[in-house]
Amino acid sequence: MKVAVAKERQTGEARVAATPDSVKKMVSLGMSVVVESGAGSGASLNDTAYKEAGAEIAKSGKTLLSDADVVLRVARPEADEVSACPKGTLLIGQMSPYQDQPELEKLIDQGLTVFSLEFLPRISRAQAMDTLSSQANLAGYKAVIDAAAEYGRALPMMMTAAGRINPAKVLIMGAGVAGLQAIATARRLGGRVYATDVRPAAKEQVESLGAEFVAVEDEEFRAAETAGGYAKEMSDSYKKKQAELIAETIADMDLVITTAQIPGRPAPRLIDEAMVKSMRPGSIIFDLAAEGGGNCALTQPGKLATKHGIKIMGYLNVPSRLAADASMLYANNLFNFLSLLYDKESKALKIDWDDEIVKGTLLGRDGKAVHSALTGKATEPDQAADSKQTSEEGKANG
Repeated sequence: MKVAVAKERQTGEARVAATPDSVKKMVSLGMSVVVESGAGSGASLNDTAYKEAGAEIAKSGKTLLSDADVVLRVARPEADEVSACPKGTLLIGQMSPYQDQPELEKLIDQGLTVFSLEFLPRISRAQAMDTLSSQANLAGYKAVIDAAAEYGRALPMMMTAAGRINPAKVLIMGAGVAGLQAIATARRLGGRVYATDVRPAAKEQVESLGAEFVAVEDEEFRAAETAGGYAKEMSDSYKKKQAELIAETIADMDLVITTAQIPGRPAPRLIDEAMVKSMRPGSIIFDLAAEGGGNCALTQPGKLATKHGIKIMGYLNVPSRLAADASMLYANNLFNFLSLLYDKESKALKIDWDDEIVKGTLLGRDGKAVHSALTGKATEPDQAADSKQTSEEGKANG
């Protein structure tokens, strides 16, 4: 069975879908792995490392794909990038299933069997395949590091002969995977950390990391979480009270990291212009939801902007800013997923189409779209609940 790993050609994408370590694992199972020359350069992985791991190096993408059984990608390719693939080839990666769906359908129309790991079900045996969580974890860390680098003051309290430096106050908005890592990182750097989330269960997680939880904790809040761990839509009255509390809190913060995203919908607006104006000059907002339009009304996706004396960081594809580690984790996720589809004895694909992980992630097969996100058919209960989630990374959240 031939596994192909091509270069990622999206602007700003430095990650790669396989590392020398994951290649070794695939080769040890009897897979043949072919890597496009230079595919790992953005993650500081050269062709020699892949060759030593057992991969063949291909000079061109079309040669690489012409007889591939499986193609591993970080992000969705353009249809012409994989036009050389035989019908039935498995395309596995993060396919951005809610974005530009006509282009996604072109891949399916070509006869590719397309899997999107954004749709992994929230079950324990899928955790090792969860690309959203592995990448969000790094994004939360990097957001704090980058915000601290732009902040013109120290984060920890320092006692010196010349005077005392007070600790920076950091607010993390959203206590999912990225948010919890941001809390831990800000604490390690010595900041005084606060966090907010619409899920009552998040309070214990936040406080266990040493942060202070910020929320209007009334009866509606305590009943806000569904059995599946998703956040319910809150009443307008509660939203108003919470917004007032957050506005009061933000005015006293030095760094704010926002993480709220909703799959398939624009990112919710958590910070308006008045809140930005209320912050102290030199304060920082890092908007991890910039790709969805931003949690801050003044975020400029892809840019670092200064508004009213506040730096607003709207960087895109934050995990790619840690390409080496992000690639390592992502490649392990893909290997674990591919192992589910592979029979070690016959050394060939053996897919259980009724497996809930397979069914949950399969977008298209035999030239037809099969996932509800593309067909428009009613979603399953857990997906319907997810559409109302106002926390962080969709199914990776919580």
